Amino acid sequence: MAASKYSDNVFINCPFDKEFDDIFHAMTFALFDCGFVARCAREESDGTEVRIEKIIKIIRESKFGIHDISRTELSPETKLPRFNMPLELGLFIGAKRYGAARQKQKACLITDKSKFRYFKFMSDINGQDVEAHGNSVPESIKLVANWLRNASRRKSIPGGFEIARRHTLFSKELPKMCVKSKIKVAELGFNDYVGYVSEWIRQNPTL
Repeated sequence: MAASKYSDNVFINCPFDKEFDDIFHAMTFALFDCGFVARCAREESDGTEVRIEKIIKIIRESKFGIHDISRTELSPETKLPRFNMPLELGLFIGAKRYGAARQKQKACLITDKSKFRYFKFMSDINGQDVEAHGNSVPESIKLVANWLRNASRRKSIPGGFEIARRHTLFSKELPKMCVKSKIKVAELGFNDYVGYVSEWIRQNPTL
């Protein structure tokens, strides 16, 4: 991924599974459509780099962060919950609290299925705003757009309904774009998806 500015980077910390893919992709689209750059652990596949070091590097390079804490179900295989998302949220908050001047500029959006569910499993973040997306793609897009408009103070960010409309158009055109490139939608990696999003936005700029 090409280098981008600290103030444009948004770290996405969310479940990486099929159940969450639609929301993850929608959030990624929304970030680029708002003029930002989506960053996540999936952007690099360097087997020589320790995963946590890669995440710390991305957090250090990102002024903004989106942290979804909705995945609390027990894994069918291990019968244990997944703690990656709370861990990465803690790293982001710690960077803001203890980091240098630039790190103290950080701002994040915390999302969950419902607004007050986190009381039952992560009560230490009580007092911070947690927004509910209800597992809805349009609602997720609206949350991202509204939060970014307030957090960045950029007046150029469109409304959530408009971005959701554009995301629907892009999603309908994506399979055709993939056919031209001789690749299936299911085969797209994060950087592939970002490439198609960026190209579509370039060809269909917001008014």
